[in-house]
Parts: sequence; C-alpha cells; structure tokens
Amino acid sequence: MPLAPAGGDATQEPDADRHHRRDPDGRLADYLRAHAVDAELVYPGQETPTVPAAAAALGVPEGRIVKSLLFQGRDGDTVLVIARGTAKIDRRRLAEASGLRKPQLAPPDVALRVTGYPPGGTPPVGHVMPVRVLIDAEVLEEPVVYGGGGRVDAMLRIRPADIQRLTRAEVADLCQQDG
Repeated sequence: MPLAPAGGDATQEPDADRHHRRDPDGRLADYLRAHAVDAELVYPGQETPTVPAAAAALGVPEGRIVKSLLFQGRDGDTVLVIARGTAKIDRRRLAEASGLRKPQLAPPDVALRVTGYPPGGTPPVGHVMPVRVLIDAEVLEEPVVYGGGGRVDAMLRIRPADIQRLTRAEVADLCQQDG
C-alpha cells in the first residue's frame, strides 16, 4: 500500500528524473527506485531547517520528524544515528551502543564525505559510503517518518521499518529520558 500523502502544501517535485546524477536528491531518488522503496521525496516549498519548521511545512506532528546525525569517535570511526528530531542524544548511551570513544558530531566535511549529503539535509538511507547505523527504538513506533531529503528544502517520507531494513540499522535506546 502506498504511503499516505502529507498534510499541508507539500508536493512531489515534478520531473524528478531530470536531476543530474551529481544532484543529491537525484541520487536519492535513484536509490529509492533501485531498491523499490515505497517512499517519497517531498518538497514543501520552503526550507525546513528545524523540527518545528519541518513539521509545520508538512502539516505533521513534530514526533514524525527524524534526524540523521553522523557521530565520530576519538579514533575516527563513525556511526549514523537516526532519532526523533525532538530527542536529545545521550552520549553515554551512544558510546555504549556504538563502541565509539567520546562520540561527537562529525565535522560537516566528514558528514558530507561519508553520507554524500550536507548536514541538515542528510537522509536516513542512500548514503555514498557504507556506514554503521543505529536507530533509536522510539523511531520504530511511528508508522511513517520524515527525514532529510538530501537538501534543506526537501524531506523524505519513509517507513521506519524500511530505514532499518535498507541500512541494517541496529536498534538501541539512544536518547535522554524525560524526568
């Protein structure tokens, strides 16, 4: 069954095939087609640099927005973390789950090199290099989520189960708990 459309004014960009291979969202669209993923690139007509802005532009709850963050350990190893956009990553839990020593957000140039996408537009799937992925367990509670679509004005509507399957993501409790 196809994914239900988002609320609001979000529309699929026409002629998605016209994108040049070096265009990040063209590469992501190619990846989705090649892997027969029931997902959709959504172009809400404005930049979506924050969770509240993305949720408002798409007309969805903030809990459905996910972030894809590349962390790097002291030794240079990396891991991509997928979590709800409103959640705060617990570095201690991340270190325990990933084995990274002193995990920090990877510098933008490292994130671009490893994923192929700039921070702020990094999708949860379709990276240019193999990367270990950890997905926070809470993400799997949603039927559909919206992650980076390869650029700041695009979002990817996708099922969390597809993210997990495509990336071979390990499920972990990575976020700080309220209270």
